[in-house]
Amino acid sequence: MDTTDPTPPYEQIRRQIAAAIEQGAFEVGAKLPSVRQLANDLGIATGTVARAYRELEHGGLIHSRRGQGTTVLASPRPTADLLEEQTLAYIAQARALGVDDDTIVAAVARSLG
Repeated sequence: MDTTDPTPPYEQIRRQIAAAIEQGAFEVGAKLPSVRQLANDLGIATGTVARAYRELEHGGLIHSRRGQGTTVLASPRPTADLLEEQTLAYIAQARALGVDDDTIVAAVARSLG
């Protein structure tokens, strides 16, 4: 967790777990740490982790069942989907800085070269 990030802690946790699932770090059916265990490991309140897990469950990535723990439901997204998503994010960030498309293409070309 990044304490300098203005993003709420539950959202940081949700984002990191979602990204790990989407990138294939967890198999479908894998058990995640309990709310209490993850909160203890991160040194934060259990309510923060519980909210992150609720958000992930609403997003269809995990399923929590009292007494049985929390398991991963979703399979990883295809690499092409992840690449497109990251590319669109990069373009959006560059445009937000006022960079034109030719400069964006040139920056990518330099980075590949």
